[in-house]
Formats: sequence, structure tokens, C-alpha cells
Amino acid sequence: MKVLVAETCGFCNGVRNAIRTAERVLAQEKKVYSLGPIIHNRDVVERLAKAGLNTIDSVEEIERGTVIIRSHGAAPQQLEQLKKKGIKIVDATCVLVKRVQHIAEELEKENYKVVVIGDKNHPEVQAVVGCAKDVVVIADESDLHKLPKSARLGIVCQTTQSPEHFARFLGAIARSSFSEMKVINTLCQEAIKRQESAVQLCKKVDVMFVLGGLESANTRKLAELCKKENKLTFHLQNWNELDISEVFGKNIAGVTAGASTPEWIIDEFVRKLEAL
Repeated sequence: MKVLVAETCGFCNGVRNAIRTAERVLAQEKKVYSLGPIIHNRDVVERLAKAGLNTIDSVEEIERGTVIIRSHGAAPQQLEQLKKKGIKIVDATCVLVKRVQHIAEELEKENYKVVVIGDKNHPEVQAVVGCAKDVVVIADESDLHKLPKSARLGIVCQTTQSPEHFARFLGAIARSSFSEMKVINTLCQEAIKRQESAVQLCKKVDVMFVLGGLESANTRKLAELCKKENKLTFHLQNWNELDISEVFGKNIAGVTAGASTPEWIIDEFVRKLEAL
């Protein structure tokens, strides 16, 4: 089978830095924890767990040791709790995510009502929400009523959203009642490159595979965008999830991967797919 791989896919710098940081700390420290999964990829998390990285869901679960702040960041309140406990903190937050946090803080200081366009349940958004008071998160049209009338709005976006999604909601917010709207583009250019590359490829193939964690926001966005152009798009975590019947009668397959998907998963998938 002929397999085409998206020009831009796989690990981004933020994810690569988080993994390298975890590996370095694990080689130096005995009790090492990650506040939430270090990245949204089950295979990588399991590999690091075998090396001694313990994933915890809350600060209350740890009393001593070293905590790595994952690529998605953490709220200032969580960091303060860790410091009070005397726990060593190693920050592996993506620099772009850190930028969104700083922007939210600055917008609040300038007396803007902070608005985040994104998924309220995503850890990146939750960390940003913790950087300002009473933040409004807009996930879909049903959230627009939360916007205060005649307010000064300071708007940012979850880094992994698409430009189209950001623009659509900016348009919707612009039709609401406000006195001023300050918009700062916080989209990740690496995520946009992956989106554009994936959409271009899926139009040229019989079947499209998007590899990455099912909980990964940027990977889900890739699958969503590809599905609009090619209905035969499948979001899989790795080769083991492939249903061979999905490629029956197909000549050309396309493969892309989210920013938290390691190269070895992509390589294995492509190699075995080509062998069919």
C-alpha cells in the first residue's frame, strides 16, 4: 500500500522539551511526580512511568519529592500550594502556554474582562483561568450568554484551536454587547502548520489516519479538520487500534500525527501499513 505522511506532524518543541525535562529529572531525583499527564499521549506516559514518573491529579496527593509541571501548565494557586509544602518544582510548561497565562494576567491588570476561547475542561485552559479572576470560557455558542454586557473584553484563545474556530467565535462575540474588545492572537503556529499540512494531504488520499492520544486537543482538532475533507478519516492512538478492514480496497493512505505523538509510533504505523 502506498503511504503518504504529512509534511509537518509529530512532536512540537513544547512537548519535546517536556519529555527531555522529565528524563533529565528522573535521572537525578528519586521521587518524581507529574501534576497531570506530562503530555497527552498514553504510550509516552506509560514509558516514563516505567522509568519512575508518578502521575498525580492534585497537589494534595504529594507531601515530598519533585514535581514536574506538565507542558499544559498549572494554575498559580497550585504552584503556591506546592511551594508551601516545600516541594521542588520543575517547570516544563510550553513557552506559548506560559505566554497565554501572562497575557491573561496583564489583561486583568488593564481592567479587561478576560475571555478564553477554548475547552473549559482542558488543562491548558484551566491553568489560564487560574491566572485571573472570574474568567469567561467560550467553548460553543451556548456560552456566549456568559459575556457581561457593555464590558471591556480581553480575548485570548487556547493555543491548539484552529484559526477558523478562533475567527468564528470572535465574530460571534463581536455581535454581542461590549464597550471595547482587545484581541490577542495566542494560537500556536506549530499547531496551525500541522493542521494545514494534514488538510492538504487528506484531500489526496483514499483513507486518512490521524495518530495520537484520544485526549489530545491538537490531535482531535487534526482529525476533526480532516474529516470535513475526507470522510474516511480515523483517529487512532497507535498501530494496535487499526481495523484492517478500514484499508480494504484502498490504494493510497495518508498519515499525520498530533504534536504529542512520538516518532516511533508514526514510523511503526507507516512501516506496517506499507507492508499490507
